[in-house]
Amino acid sequence: MTIHTTTDAPTRNLLDDQTTYDPNRLLDALIEKSHLKNDAALARLLEVAPPVISKIRHRRLPIGATLLISMHEVSGLTITELRALMGDQRKKFSGSTA
Repeated sequence: MTIHTTTDAPTRNLLDDQTTYDPNRLLDALIEKSHLKNDAALARLLEVAPPVISKIRHRRLPIGATLLISMHEVSGLTITELRALMGDQRKKFSGSTA
């Protein structure tokens, strides 16, 4: 007999989110749409340091709201389209005061 505690469900949901979330799809799409050669050129376009793009690719840094807005401004894609490219399918978001 298996007993599931209330902590099992959130853990499963986090794992499910990580299997569909892929920021590389978004970064690759922006590079292609902007006719750029590499991540360094994308970093220049977005006015961020190249290690920021690397950290996003290696999932050590999430794509924050400010960067998402910059991506929208340079690409012309909607925020919804950008989120869909990276696999973010959440319907609601919680704001951060940090």
